[in-house]
This record gives sequence, C-alpha cells and structure tokens, in this order.
Amino acid sequence: MKDIDIARQVDLKPITAIAEKLGVPVAQIEPYGKDKAKIPVELIDHDKVGQSNLILVSAISPTPAGEGKTTMSIGLTEGLNRLGKKATVVLREPSLGPVFGIKGGATGGGYSQVLPMEDINLHFTGDFAAIEKAHNLLSALIDNNIQSKTASLNLDPRTISWKRVVDMNDRSLRHVIVGLGGTASGIPRETGFDITAASEIMAILCLANDLKDLKKRLGSIFVGYTFEGQPLYARDLKAEGAMTVLLKDAIKPNLVQTIEGNPAIIHGGPFANIAQGTNSVIATRMGMTFSEYTVTEAGFGFDLGAEKFFDIKCQSAGLSPKAVVLTTTIRALKYHGGQALTDLKEPNTEALQKGISNLEKHVENIKQFNVEPIIAINRFVTDSDDEIALIQSTAKALGVRVALAEVWAKGGEGALDLAKHVVEVCQGANTTFTPMYDWKDSIMAKIEKIATSIYGAEHVDYSVQAKKDLRKIKNLELEHLPVCIAKTQKSLSDNPKLLGRPKDFIITVREIEIAAGAGFVIPITGNIMRMPGLPAKPASEHIDIDNEGNVSGLF
Repeated sequence: MKDIDIARQVDLKPITAIAEKLGVPVAQIEPYGKDKAKIPVELIDHDKVGQSNLILVSAISPTPAGEGKTTMSIGLTEGLNRLGKKATVVLREPSLGPVFGIKGGATGGGYSQVLPMEDINLHFTGDFAAIEKAHNLLSALIDNNIQSKTASLNLDPRTISWKRVVDMNDRSLRHVIVGLGGTASGIPRETGFDITAASEIMAILCLANDLKDLKKRLGSIFVGYTFEGQPLYARDLKAEGAMTVLLKDAIKPNLVQTIEGNPAIIHGGPFANIAQGTNSVIATRMGMTFSEYTVTEAGFGFDLGAEKFFDIKCQSAGLSPKAVVLTTTIRALKYHGGQALTDLKEPNTEALQKGISNLEKHVENIKQFNVEPIIAINRFVTDSDDEIALIQSTAKALGVRVALAEVWAKGGEGALDLAKHVVEVCQGANTTFTPMYDWKDSIMAKIEKIATSIYGAEHVDYSVQAKKDLRKIKNLELEHLPVCIAKTQKSLSDNPKLLGRPKDFIITVREIEIAAGAGFVIPITGNIMRMPGLPAKPASEHIDIDNEGNVSGLF
C-alpha cells in the first residue's frame, strides 16, 4: 500500500488523549480540530530538559534513492516506547515546495508515519503562512519607507538585502523588478523571492527561546544601509512589534500523533542546505520537558543539518545530545559507489564497497563532535544478505554500533534492536559534545574549519564579493556569529557530481549573507540557490481530490 493508504487505515486518537499521554494538561492545549493542537511555550521546564536524553537522527549524503531520516526518527520513537521508555519524536514541518515538487511530503513512510499526514503536509496549523506574512510585511515596510517623503530613513535601495518569500518552488521569482507602473507604485528596484523555508524569519522562529526573544531577534534583522552608510535594522522601521503579532501562535509547537498512537511534536521547517535545517528550540525543549527520550532529526546529510544542529542550535540553546543515529541505505551507498540509479535493486557488493567511503566519512564527522554514532541500516526488500553483512563488518571495523532497522515495513517492531542500542548509549554516556569551532573565531576560520574537517576540502577560495561581505560583517561587528554554510546536499563538496568521499577539492564561497536576527551568517558556496525550481514532472501532477474530499497522490 502507499503511505497515504496506510495512514487512512489508522483510527486517530483524540488529540486530548495524546496530550494526556505526553503529560500536558488537556485544559492548556489549544486544539486545531480533533487531531492537532498547539502547546503553550510556558510549559517548558528547563530542569526537566536537562534530565532528558536527546538523540539526533542524521544520514549519509542524500541520493535520489532516498535515506529515510524522518521515517527512522518516527520508527525509533515507536521502538523506544515499545521498550517501555517514554519517548517523543520532534520533527520539522514540511514545505509545500518539496510536497508539490520532487521530494514529496515529510511525515515519514510506511508504518512509521506521523498523522494526520494530509494536514501536516499541506497547510497544517498555518505556521508557514504566518512566517511568510511576517517576512513580507517587512518587505512591504521597506519599500514603503523608500517611497515615503515624510518618514524616510534615507535607505539606499542598492544596499537592501531583504527579499520576499513564498512557500513554493518557483524559479521565475528568483530575480524580479518591483515598483514598476509609475510613481504611485513605488521606486523601481531589483530584488527577488526565496522559498519560505529559507526565510530568516523561519530561522529566527526556530532559534528563539520565547516571545520576548523572538521580538528582539526580529528587530535585529539587517535591512541595508542609508545613503550616508549607516546600517539599518528592522527595529529602525518599527517593524518587530507587528511581525511578532503575526507570529504569536506560530511560535507555539504543534502536537500530533504517530501511527502507533504516541505523541509527536512538529514545529518549524528550515532547509538544511540553505538554513539551519532543524526544528525549533522550543519544540525540542518541549519534547525534553515531557519525555525520557527525545528523538529529533536534522536535514540532509550529517555534513549539513547535523553540523548546524551542533554548532548553531545546540550552542545557542545549551543542548547536548547523547547519541547520533546515522541513517544508511544500501541503495544510496551503491549509488555513491557508481551504480546506476535504475540498477540499485540489483545486488552489487563491489559498488557498495566503493560507496562505503561516504558512510565512513560521516561516522568520522560524528566522532569529531565527541558523540557516539549508531549506524542504522534502513532496510529495503531488495537488500541482499551479503550487502547487509558488508555494512555490518564495516561498522565492526570502525568500532561503532550498527542495527538493522525495518521501520517502514514494521513500525516500532522493526526498530527494537536500534532502540536497545540507543538506550545503552544514553545510559552509558559520560561525555558532552564538543563543537567544531569557537564562536569567537573569525568568520574565515569558522568556514575553513567546517570545510576542511567536515567536508574534507583541501582549502577554501573566496570570490571578490565574498571578501567584500567579510569586510561588511567586520564593520557591523558581527564576526562573533556562527556560520550556516549553504551547500549542495548531494555531495560532501560544493559540486553535486562528486559522490562518495571526494578528496583534494576546493570549496568556493561566492558571497556571504547576513542573518543578524537569527544570529548567524550564511556563506553561499557553489551554485546553491535559495529558491528551488520544479522538476519537469512535478509531484503536483499526481495530487488530486475526489467528490467526497479524499486526497490522493500525497507521499
């Protein structure tokens, strides 16, 4: 059966029952219908947060064959609950861009899903819409101030770095001209659109501690310079108050359920190749407040989402994960080893052996953070016994734990071995993760540390524009901020064609964007874009609804 068919067979429990199981007072949740609810931020207990076991689920470098981090995160949580542990999965919200594009939804798969999958994959509780509106309010205020003759801040339009956003893959909006149509329609200038998941507002929402912190961060958004060369921020436009009002409900994490009726918290949705790629600090702390074990995930491979999870989110929020589950598929490793996408169902230990170098590098990277890795083989029916044995022998040679997981086919039952490994690691953990760099280091030092130690690059080149951006960051006194490197997810390098474990390559930083409100800068490498495009045959072609309101085609 397809994922949506499996999901529809489940009789959803009332969200009040899920809240009770989590331990949240029913009177304090804010229901969105019968099966979704918001949880007040005030329920976070920092003492309990410090007592919970935080587990990060990451993966090898993504391929078209898929890896299944979300599916693994959900299945592991089900498995932990089957072992009698109180566990909650905390995930990101899906973006409509991938849902209607090529990747599909982000609610797991098979018998390892969060529900209701249609709602979560579409408008859900309106968080993305609120983020989009708050972002575009600032955009409107910027252009309105340029047009104003009485309240102008003398903003130089040529220096404005703030764009607009829309939650859709629409390449035609990457570069646009606004203000056409005469003097009544504004001042013409060049700008563009990013996808909502790449908005600094999304990043801010996911890193904010509470409403007060959210408002302060919104006010710190860098807009541009005056004609006299003075920096201007959102607070200079008196924008942060109204923007916070638009986000007053979006800041509250969302409570839903898994297929097996366990609590799941879903909140925020930044991409990991162009943003920090993890759910909100608030949602993670909420899960840790009410759970013995909190399972979360970070987007794409360990080199992207997980690095940012450790160096940005954990550093900012004072979190310390006990273990990292590295999701691995034999099909993906064979692809990294040179086997054609159309042939991945065929056993090929030679291609697998070549592709294992990618797995080895990610294991090495996890250990650099002083956290114990656990390799989780996300099993497919086409995996041969010899191929599975090769991964297991590799893990033994690396001195790391490995578990065969069948969460797609069996849900929590298929994750029992993995769950046992996680419990053992958490119970025996006596170390604290070590960040890759010190925030006090220079921006260049931080970029080069990640590029050489995590990606495996020989060195880093900077374009003329990137060097100008470095000087701007120094002049704005923002060198203390961490770096959120935008890079292709398809390779450890910034060249998507270099699979496996490339060596002797150069990372090229072409420009560096400033996200002062979020609290990081964004070095942009290679040809990465912040507004994706749709494929030739988008997933939307197969999405439909019948006369009874039943949705089809979502996956």
